Amino acid sequence: MKADQKVHLKALPWHLVLIVACGVSLLPIAWMVGTAFKFQDEIFTSFLSPIPHRPTLSNFLYVWDRIPFARYFFNSLVVAALVTAAQLVTATLAAYGFTQFRFPGREFLFYAVVASMLVPVQVTMLPNYLVVARLGWLDSYAGLMAPHLAEAMGIFLLRQAFRSVPASLVEAARLEGATHLQVIRKVFIPNLRPVFIALGILVFINTWNEYLWPLLIIKDENMFTLPLALQLFVSEEGGTSWGPMMAAATLAALPPLLAYWVAQRYVVQTFLSAGIKG
Repeated sequence: MKADQKVHLKALPWHLVLIVACGVSLLPIAWMVGTAFKFQDEIFTSFLSPIPHRPTLSNFLYVWDRIPFARYFFNSLVVAALVTAAQLVTATLAAYGFTQFRFPGREFLFYAVVASMLVPVQVTMLPNYLVVARLGWLDSYAGLMAPHLAEAMGIFLLRQAFRSVPASLVEAARLEGATHLQVIRKVFIPNLRPVFIALGILVFINTWNEYLWPLLIIKDENMFTLPLALQLFVSEEGGTSWGPMMAAATLAALPPLLAYWVAQRYVVQTFLSAGIKG
């Protein structure tokens, strides 16, 4: 038996494990999409089968009639887009400062930022709520965005990426009279475009899927984001309209799935390079 065949045989169990893991991960998505196209009476009679016997669009039509879906989609899009833009700006400026300036306590401050990622979000939720309430930002876009305008993960990823840019490029730009902002725009952004794309996609997906924080500060239904809107399909008596809920969930899942599908290679590349340069 050839050496390469032996290697393939040794890797076979791992491939099987990965296939099973992928199947388990994709099953809820398949069930969600399949249920979105089922009649209500078919959902539980063929519960284990994600494939509808009589496909229907009635659940999607019900969603558009039952809730102002376009309004909730717009709310989610505005918040996710603005938070993504804000995090790219704040993370870029912080990463530039950590890599291009020397000041007392620089390393300590950076590792303090990294350590903040270990703090559970529930710990900071009450202080954030009190600040937002004091500012009068409840039931507003500002309140939804405020706690997420700067995140440690973005600073960490960009700082690691900025370290990979040759110092000679920065020095050459500075000798030509470039300001700090011009160095960022003409040196770092062009050389690290995949990293910026990956970070933007990750921030967009995380913000789009955020549920707990909007649930805490949003009471006005006109300000609901899509994750909050799904709870409208649960009646006060405890009943759930599974078909329409899964139809709404399917529509809500399309933007982040599409975004990740387009930029997945950048995401993987960014995390691998960040780990290697650690």
